[in-house]
Amino acid sequence: MALDAAVLESLAKGSEKDAWRVIIDRTVEIASKPLAAGNAPSEVIKRDREIGVLDHFLSSSAWDLWQSFSSTVERNSDRLARWWLEPYSAKAVLILDGLSLRELPWLLQGAKERGFTLHEVSANASELPGETNEFAKALGFGSRSQLQNNGGGMAHKLQPAVTECVDMPWKDCEGLINGSKNWVFWHHWPDSKVHDGAVAGQGLDTLIRDATDQLNSDDFWAFVERLATGRRLVITSDHGYAATGYFPDADGEVGQFLKSTFASRRSSKGSGETGPFVPPVALQINSPHGEHRLAVGRWKWKSQGGYPTLTHGGLSLLEVLSPFVEITK
Repeated sequence: MALDAAVLESLAKGSEKDAWRVIIDRTVEIASKPLAAGNAPSEVIKRDREIGVLDHFLSSSAWDLWQSFSSTVERNSDRLARWWLEPYSAKAVLILDGLSLRELPWLLQGAKERGFTLHEVSANASELPGETNEFAKALGFGSRSQLQNNGGGMAHKLQPAVTECVDMPWKDCEGLINGSKNWVFWHHWPDSKVHDGAVAGQGLDTLIRDATDQLNSDDFWAFVERLATGRRLVITSDHGYAATGYFPDADGEVGQFLKSTFASRRSSKGSGETGPFVPPVALQINSPHGEHRLAVGRWKWKSQGGYPTLTHGGLSLLEVLSPFVEITK
């Protein structure tokens, strides 16, 4: 699979901002196409590989673009803060932890089938590294757990709002939504399943089957409808995830370097060696969350206990892009 000639030309000729716009638009386009019933896992895996062509371009010949990612692509935390200032009389944000662009087809199709109006479908940058608490802090929360039981406080960027953070069935979540005007609701799914399903023998296939069940369920959409009733609603995430079970193995010196630098993760805190490799397999990134080394592109490596088949925190498109879906009912 190769890059489309028109895409390649626009990447080569434009500015960094233009290049990122082309890459992100193409990624959203691939990920969001409707899914045929009954064939979701194989189709999503196929799309994952198609987006992998863009990842390969970024890691093999355009890795410098990653240094401009945070400054060129609007961060999702900034996009939400900007959206929150829009003069809507009532609004709500539903953060589905770890939701990636792969899950867009179910959200878009479900919204359409259930009579919602779609106002925007886009993707923004996760924090770097793409981790939960980095996103919470970017929004002005101490951590994700602070939102629980309306504990969000008065220092965050989505004021005023009732806040909640749970890992409960959708039916129970629906019961938590009262008549308060503004809501910020952070649910642990699908990230809880990402980590549950990251063991050997499981991975993207298992997660996609769960996403099919969850995002097609009446309980999920009844919860979304309760949040959207009388409110403008954005469904989004803190970060995506990498289907590392499908990544090629790094061996030899590269594998040893990645193992010693990252162990079973995709990022490590602080500055340090990024190796003598060209193209690089790790980059030093200075973000608002400090200095980190991040794994570049699609590699997995041997590590104690086995490398996870699903994870996040590195530099690949489906782990650093967060969907942004704005709807009303």
